[in-house]
Amino acid sequence: MYTSLRILFVLLLFIGISSCNDKKVLPKPSGQLALDFPKGNYVNSDDMNCPFSFEVNELARVLSKSDCSMKIEYPDMDATVYLNYRPVQNNLRQLLIDGQKLSYEHNQKADVIADFPFVNKLNKTYGMMYEIEGDAASNAQFYVTDSTKHFLTASLYFYTQPNYDSILPAVDYVKGDMVKMMETLRWKE
Repeated sequence: MYTSLRILFVLLLFIGISSCNDKKVLPKPSGQLALDFPKGNYVNSDDMNCPFSFEVNELARVLSKSDCSMKIEYPDMDATVYLNYRPVQNNLRQLLIDGQKLSYEHNQKADVIADFPFVNKLNKTYGMMYEIEGDAASNAQFYVTDSTKHFLTASLYFYTQPNYDSILPAVDYVKGDMVKMMETLRWKE
């Protein structure tokens, strides 16, 4: 029995010594997903028969409905911005409440909902931009109005399981396009 233990000990000692070498073990660098999107080239959406126009990224595809609600699709990102137009008919207060409620419906999954007021007196455009952080279904939303005739909401959705860290570069890219929409929005009288 002692002989078999000695043989086992010598064998383990030999394996231990032979497995040691002079090669230094270096940790692998941490990898980050680097999504690089092209700089946006914007064109006017004035060809629609709607009471408003704005600039839209050429990489996006605009699909319009007869009521001036539309989808702005980003096929390379599996993302869509849904625009919903409503005329103001003595119901501005209710439209504002609905616009805010739409953003705060994501409160259960959101880590943070940050709101940023938007005012463009020159174009008579007033509204609010919402940035929704966390694994919510929509990560950016806004509403804008001229406070007398027009009301427009927009919501960004991705056709994928919400994982905020993974889609953050795409969210930031499309959010930049949404801000551009707000800044270039013109109401037609």
